[in-house]
Amino acid sequence: MTADDEAKEESGGSTAENEETGEAAVEKEEAGETAPSGGEETTPSALPRPSISKSSSERTIATRGVPAGETLWLPPHDSPAIRAFEDKNESATRNAWGLAEVVQFVFPARYQPVYHQVALAFMQQLVGRTRMEGAEIAEFVSSQNISKATFYNRVLPRLRRVGMIKIERQTVVAVESKRKYRPMTLHLSKTFGNYLGKIGDSWLAAVDEARSKYDQQKKLESFDEK
Repeated sequence: MTADDEAKEESGGSTAENEETGEAAVEKEEAGETAPSGGEETTPSALPRPSISKSSSERTIATRGVPAGETLWLPPHDSPAIRAFEDKNESATRNAWGLAEVVQFVFPARYQPVYHQVALAFMQQLVGRTRMEGAEIAEFVSSQNISKATFYNRVLPRLRRVGMIKIERQTVVAVESKRKYRPMTLHLSKTFGNYLGKIGDSWLAAVDEARSKYDQQKKLESFDEK
């Protein structure tokens, strides 16, 4: 399946009819003017949004699941699909995962092969440069024969939302036409790592505190018995 085929299949119709392409779509998504729709951003379990049903005695909220756009792929911690990250004593190993392995958690190749391929190819280029201007991004899309709808509407917004990239814009005014432009510059971002690192560090702190309190309580009980 090509990028165009996947975009068409997931949008439920013609890509040209149902998708905005180019930087304008990214800019709208940044401003929150358009809600993520179709493709990897929604799943049957996440549609429709939680609805409220009323009865004479109570009000209940029907749970439909978490929107796919707000999820990551997290296989079992001991899955053969990922390399081991801790030893038998729950101590983290020092080996780092490669870029392709990390991108898997955002666009798993098993379930989203086209998005994974596109995202990985783009991140490999961005890692080599640390930043890319609009013209360079357009050249990448053209040289890779990638659907604009797939890249600008699916891959790029999700990479930004999870914090792998950050987008900067400058307002430029043309001298003759006075028309305003907002060219886009993409940068590598540490936010993805800081985000997940905060979750991990907070959990490790909670476990260490719980174990420490348990050990202290045991020592006090042992002392009282003596």
